[in-house]
Amino acid sequence: MSQLIPRRTFLRGLGTALALPYLDAMAPLSLWGSTGAAPTPTRLAYLFIPNGVHQPQWAPTGEGPDWQPSKILEPLVAVRDDVLVISGLAHGNARALGDGPGDHARSAACYLTGAHPVKTAGDDIHNGISVDQTAAAMIGPSTIIPSLQMGTEGGRQSGNCDSGYSCAYSSTISWSGPETPLLHETRARALFERMFLRGPAGETSEARRRRLAKRSSIIDYVGADARRLSRLLGSDDRRRIDEYLAGVRDIERRIERLDLLEKMEKEEGVDFDFTSGAPRNIREHIRLMHELMLLAFRLDLTRIVTFMWANEGSNRSYPHLEIREGHHTLTHHKGAENQVDMVRRINRWQMEELAFLIERMGQIEDGEGTLLDSTILVHGSAIGDGNRHNHDDLPVIVAGRGNGTIDPGRHLVAPKNTPMSNLLLSTLHAIGSDAPRHGDSSGPLGGLTV
Repeated sequence: MSQLIPRRTFLRGLGTALALPYLDAMAPLSLWGSTGAAPTPTRLAYLFIPNGVHQPQWAPTGEGPDWQPSKILEPLVAVRDDVLVISGLAHGNARALGDGPGDHARSAACYLTGAHPVKTAGDDIHNGISVDQTAAAMIGPSTIIPSLQMGTEGGRQSGNCDSGYSCAYSSTISWSGPETPLLHETRARALFERMFLRGPAGETSEARRRRLAKRSSIIDYVGADARRLSRLLGSDDRRRIDEYLAGVRDIERRIERLDLLEKMEKEEGVDFDFTSGAPRNIREHIRLMHELMLLAFRLDLTRIVTFMWANEGSNRSYPHLEIREGHHTLTHHKGAENQVDMVRRINRWQMEELAFLIERMGQIEDGEGTLLDSTILVHGSAIGDGNRHNHDDLPVIVAGRGNGTIDPGRHLVAPKNTPMSNLLLSTLHAIGSDAPRHGDSSGPLGGLTV
């Protein structure tokens, strides 16, 4: 028989506080009823891809559960029961509305705010509040980290990045206020340290640097505490802790390998932008950031994450796909078939990574179910077709069930030009908000459940 322990139990070592995953010993029957399970919180993840997609070959055919994937969406077949493909959504406030060029900046700025950003390259930026920050104001105080902002490319918060629009717009999707864009973290190591490696109060930056430099593994520092705790637990909980610690160590090793690769590339003169934090191994970078996101959810360190797979207008190349040309440049293909083919390959790879993430979520226990059962994950862009720069027929995919607020396994066709803000509003309602609107919403999105 396990000894009951608090939900907020940490394994501790010098400068380290390692939260634990949910264990049977954290669910006393007297508190949670006959099931022995604590209510599982709903988690929200908003993922962003730049430059739209090759729209003519992105949309699936058919509606409801009988939808058939396009060539680009084929990787989702393995997880089709866990995704809701949505067609018909639009971001009207990403359109010019008299402001002329700048669709990329408006796309990122509008993606989670549903607002039309003020066109300026100065310090008088003005946008809306993003849905993740509205959610963070409501449920963020329940966790150690109110929300996580993640990315793979850094970005300036001033200067002209798109036809007179500030760089703050194209490199940010999270806004805590109309004039307050939130920087995202691009470094996996920095995210890991923020999640786990806490020094004593008043520690100086130099003392922190020395302390972290001495580390071999966080597991070394919490090992004694883990062994002490395991003696109080049943066999299933001991197994969970062993698997969890092994997973944390694997993430550490992957961070170390990525750091080493970047160091080697720099020494060998490979083009690598260390200020932006954009390594050439983008596949490993994205997968590592996903693992950190899932770990943060699993440990209930946060319930809200945003992740820009790349900044809007990104001209990153994809060597692992044998694509040396820049993504943004390729999307301006004007029908050139060789460029269209490379855009399709990038879009299909994006679906492969999304499918891999969804499979991982289905493998991770969360209360009585998995992270797929408790999470709503929104993946998409505020540009439809990268060549046309339109802001309707957006490529939007929702994964997970959000504790019963989403019924996946379908293709949902919304009326043409339905505000994407309706979907964002629905994600707020899924966490218990009674907000009447978000951005330019006309109401919650219908059809999310059947």
